[in-house]
Amino acid sequence: MTTTLPVAPTTSPATRAAGVVGGVVGLVVLAGVSMAIGVADLSWEIVWTSRLPRTLALVLAGAALAVCGLLLQLLVRNRFVEPSTVGTTEAAGLGLVVVTLLAPGAPLMAKMGAASVFALAGTWLFLRVVRMMPVQETILVPLIGLMLGGVIAAFTTFLAFHNDLLQTLNSWMTGDFSGILRGRYELLWIAAVLVAIAFFTADRFTVAGMGETFSTNVGLDHRKVMGLGLGILSVVSAVVVVTVGMIPFLGLVVPNVVSAMVGDNARKGLPWVAILGSGLVLVCDIVGRVIRYPYEIPVGTVMGVLGAAFFLYLLLRRNRRDA
Repeated sequence: MTTTLPVAPTTSPATRAAGVVGGVVGLVVLAGVSMAIGVADLSWEIVWTSRLPRTLALVLAGAALAVCGLLLQLLVRNRFVEPSTVGTTEAAGLGLVVVTLLAPGAPLMAKMGAASVFALAGTWLFLRVVRMMPVQETILVPLIGLMLGGVIAAFTTFLAFHNDLLQTLNSWMTGDFSGILRGRYELLWIAAVLVAIAFFTADRFTVAGMGETFSTNVGLDHRKVMGLGLGILSVVSAVVVVTVGMIPFLGLVVPNVVSAMVGDNARKGLPWVAILGSGLVLVCDIVGRVIRYPYEIPVGTVMGVLGAAFFLYLLLRRNRRDA
């Protein structure tokens, strides 16, 4: 059983292009506001070393996680799932703890690779559990993912506690951009490349989202598309967790909003998903830096509050519709 928001009316390509341009302009404005906020006075050195890398990290992480949420929703055929509700990010955190214990001096790329493998394994386990369900009730799917993520997170915390890694684990599990400097965010460009790949293969994901039987009937290799989607999801989740930590619910909120605006076609929706994902993370960053200025609330905390409220809204909306 699947859940979808109402399909938006069809718009012309020119209208869609104008809307995307307007979205990009708004994103640039938000980026400028974010760069202007800070305790230190603006100078070329501050901008080049700290403010610009931080803003780029916000934009890249937001776009990548939002796109991953859309891909996962298409592949699972459920509007209530995203990397933080199926155990993907928790599995990536477990991979980071394991590689830190086994090879403390491992380079960052090795840690990212281990986190990617664990994220892929965690997502695969979630899909296997869901397929074993006799009835795939819409709301049960994300609940199973949350429980699976909770089990993985508990085991990860146990390992971290017994090896004095709790502070390190907390930095990975909280989306915090305060430590981003030039030379510490560049891995996120890998996520940007994967987002570009997702855009160029968007039509395949749209077809795959209609089910394995339909995909096979139109000549699409459903397993290859699933493999590509899971690969993108795993690597992006690992890159973001390694670089800035976990940002919950972003991949849930943005795709559902975009679906209501432009429908369920991935090619039409992906540009908007990327723009709104980046914009929402920038807004959370601005709120977190202003609300207790000069102190800062992590982006992951602000997004967690907003995302949890939106998740409850989706549940209540569905209950009213089914009543």
